[in-house]
Amino acid sequence: MNAPFRTNERSSGRRYDYLIVGAGFAGSVLAERLASQHRARVLLVDRRPHIGGNAYDEPNEAGILYHKYGPHIFHTNSDAVVEYLSQFTDWRPYEHRVRAVVRDQLVPIPINRTTLNTLFGLDLETDEQAAEYLASRAEPVDEIRTSEDVVINAVGRELYELFFRGYTRKQWGLDPSELDKQVTSRIPTRTNTDDRYFGDSFQAMPLHGYTAMFENMLEHPLIERRLGTDFRDIKDEAHEIAAHIIYTGPIDEYFDFRFGRLPYRSLKFDHRTLDQEQFQEVAVVNYPDEKVPYTRISEYKHLTGQKAPVTTVTYEYPSAEGDPYYPIPRPENQELFKRYEALADATDGVTFVGRLATYRYYNMDQIVGQALATFRRMDQKRERERPQPTAVAAE
Repeated sequence: MNAPFRTNERSSGRRYDYLIVGAGFAGSVLAERLASQHRARVLLVDRRPHIGGNAYDEPNEAGILYHKYGPHIFHTNSDAVVEYLSQFTDWRPYEHRVRAVVRDQLVPIPINRTTLNTLFGLDLETDEQAAEYLASRAEPVDEIRTSEDVVINAVGRELYELFFRGYTRKQWGLDPSELDKQVTSRIPTRTNTDDRYFGDSFQAMPLHGYTAMFENMLEHPLIERRLGTDFRDIKDEAHEIAAHIIYTGPIDEYFDFRFGRLPYRSLKFDHRTLDQEQFQEVAVVNYPDEKVPYTRISEYKHLTGQKAPVTTVTYEYPSAEGDPYYPIPRPENQELFKRYEALADATDGVTFVGRLATYRYYNMDQIVGQALATFRRMDQKRERERPQPTAVAAE
């Protein structure tokens, strides 16, 4: 554990070039880039006692590597993101598969041809047959505005109620008819038998875990970590500590909730180690039934490839209270965010990056991409402001 921050540790002038708030993907990528490419002195703080943000993993007492904040599956179509992260980790090939318990049967999700054949006793043999079947069930919606509209328009009310309505109500605490269409637009419906959850060109897990990858990323003599440090406790002196702040926390918190709190959905995790080698056939099983209090159960050995006589699983319960995980996608929430965004744009000496600072649900690779793009802009600005050598007149 790092020692608590003390302002009297500073030498004359600012001790750091950058104060980065948050040791998740956004903060860690920028800390690494600024230290390694600009030789910048970086102070990285996080209120949690560890690096890695929500991707943090660690071995439990049974030696099982588990994800403290629920399963994180890496997938991307960006060669640049893969190339960057591969500096800090080797990879274990892994294609994520999810099942859903529906009508007491375990079926693939996203919905595919196998799902339809299993649930409805069909014998659909081709993509065309599956597409025709889904089209026959679809209920066209004139204007698609909500998450409910998206699904009913695509597959009809029965599949909507079986797979989406209960799960969404649990996950968000709202009916799909109250949520922006982007929530369910993220989930495809397939007519083939591909049962992978993601279709990205690169799908893998860090070979030794996310925390090990972050450790390698932050292992630089110009990066100092202060974990268990809440930015709110040092905010008043932040610009004395460093010339520039990079903030990856909740944007409304930075501005002391001036316009009110931005709504987030949180999660509670029940981690259990079981005296059996395997609990379920895939890493994640969803429970769309609203009567079941949890949304999914995850088993980590599928992700890590570990061999052990015991296994660790996590029951996931959405919550209205706790750490902010998911921005709630409703128009009024975006309007509130826009007010905070305007404040951020007018704030000198602070760069806002990441999911919480931009109030958007990003996948891990998108956050890495955003952080790398932010660094490129900072790099270009640095080059523009670099003093040009004075020409010496020939004698």
